[in-house]
Amino acid sequence: MVNVRWWDAAVIGIAVVAGGMLAIDPPYGVTDYGAWVSIAALLVLYALLGRRLVRRPSTPLDLVHAAALAVIVGIGISFEPFLSFLQALAYPLVWVAAAGMRTAIISNVMVAVGVFVGYWAWGDFLNILVAAAIAVLSLAFSLALGLWITRIEEYGQERARLLAELEAAQDELASMHRDAGVTSERERLAREIHDTLAQSLTGLVLLAQRAAREIEPTDAATETIALIEQTAREALGESRALVAANAPVRVESDLEDALVRLGERFERETGVRVITEVDELPLDRDLQVVLLRCTQEALANVRKHSQAASARVKVAAREGEVELTVTDDGIGPAGADEDSGFGVSGMRERLALVGGRLRLEPGETKGTVLRATVPMRQKELGA
Repeated sequence: MVNVRWWDAAVIGIAVVAGGMLAIDPPYGVTDYGAWVSIAALLVLYALLGRRLVRRPSTPLDLVHAAALAVIVGIGISFEPFLSFLQALAYPLVWVAAAGMRTAIISNVMVAVGVFVGYWAWGDFLNILVAAAIAVLSLAFSLALGLWITRIEEYGQERARLLAELEAAQDELASMHRDAGVTSERERLAREIHDTLAQSLTGLVLLAQRAAREIEPTDAATETIALIEQTAREALGESRALVAANAPVRVESDLEDALVRLGERFERETGVRVITEVDELPLDRDLQVVLLRCTQEALANVRKHSQAASARVKVAAREGEVELTVTDDGIGPAGADEDSGFGVSGMRERLALVGGRLRLEPGETKGTVLRATVPMRQKELGA
């Protein structure tokens, strides 16, 4: 972004210097008044157009501005040759105001022509040679300096772009490391639960069954052992659901593949038929992970609470948002409310981190409908 205040100061400073040089050389004649008009025209042109182009160059206004500036400089030099120092302002100004390299070069040529015509107006052959030499030298110097500065600026912009890409890659790598750490910890926790608590509960169920066969059958003893077995089975079911909820499901290719694999595994483990429908959406990785984890938790709730025979997982775009819907044909939402455990509340917290929301609704005929909605956030090209 060009600092316009510096250009304001430069234009005003040039005008003040030129006016001062005219003021200290009375008496005034026609050439003096013509020079004053040129200085005033320079200020008006800058105020009306030049300042705007310095802020935001545009075509063809940049060429119009360059042509007008060349005319003003040429007329000023034709009245007072010392006004040739206006080149020091004109050349940099047309470089900054130009919308592109081609128009910048054309604008420089226009200013050089104006300088040449201004000197030529003084008439004799020597002045024409001087005018041509000054115009050519000033044009060459302006082009060389302007092209050099432009290359430096392009190099700086390229470095800034590469730095931004590097920082984005570092952020992505850090995110991947965090996700890998979380996934590894979830996998370790699931493995520990499976290898210790679940195995112990399985043994407790078997011991309860053995005790029921070996003791003298009485109402009280039979009821107690049956209660022990029922409690152990429920705890075993909860631990298996916890293992399933924490088992790693990686987003290696895309969200659709991950959800299909999750549904197939859930169907093998529970016998609950899962239908998966996923629209092809260019979602960024964070949203994919959030939707995947919410689906995983929702299916875990289906396993624990719904007593369903089938479930449907659907991901679709809805007016700038992405909606995940998990529907089952079980006993309804009463068994899966937020007070029943950490599942639903955990989903709400996870969704809140990406600006999403969660709703639990009864199905059209029976069962539960879980809707998780997140704002659409597309992945970057090449990500």
